[in-house]
Amino acid sequence: MKGRKMIRDLTRQRFGRLTVLHDTGERKDRKVVWHCRCDCGTEVDVIGRNLTGGHTRSCGCFQRERSAEVHTIHGMSRQGKRHPVYRIWAAMLTRCENPNIKQYKDYGGRGIKVCEEWHNPQVFIGWALANGWREGLLIDRIDNDGNYEPDNCRWVTRKEQARNMRSNRFITFDGKTQSLAAWSDETGIPYGTLESRINKLHWPIERALSI
Repeated sequence: MKGRKMIRDLTRQRFGRLTVLHDTGERKDRKVVWHCRCDCGTEVDVIGRNLTGGHTRSCGCFQRERSAEVHTIHGMSRQGKRHPVYRIWAAMLTRCENPNIKQYKDYGGRGIKVCEEWHNPQVFIGWALANGWREGLLIDRIDNDGNYEPDNCRWVTRKEQARNMRSNRFITFDGKTQSLAAWSDETGIPYGTLESRINKLHWPIERALSI
């Protein structure tokens, strides 16, 4: 019919934890209602624009899990304190999803996201423990423009992470220009010491690299 708007078929498409099964035939505010199955097994009816707009991504189980985990993190405390990896997880989410913090412009503000499965701290901690985390290591994205997800992340030292930072500072001394991490390797002076001398104590470059 002329002027009739074509319906986008969402059948078999995935939106978060939901897989679209079929059009219910129902309409709400002239919007198609789709019958979906959640990964947990629950089936629900969802308005199409809520799926495509990212507003509904589960049957509600995801929100319930997040709420429960915020209050009780099973197996993540050590002597009454939160596991160090939990703090890394929380900081990762914050810099990607909280526009009120300074670091957001370099993460969430650039479109960097945390994959959906890592919104569950238990899943993230399980991945960390199985992939080389130990005290003192930091999470690092292999592709600095990529998201926080298993295929793009690794555990590195502070100096190793510095090599991959967009803000990596290059220093010229004695006619040679290279990163602070590279100068640390060449001089044998610990990276943290060089960083402190130059950025905090404001030593002249020659003195910082020579003593």
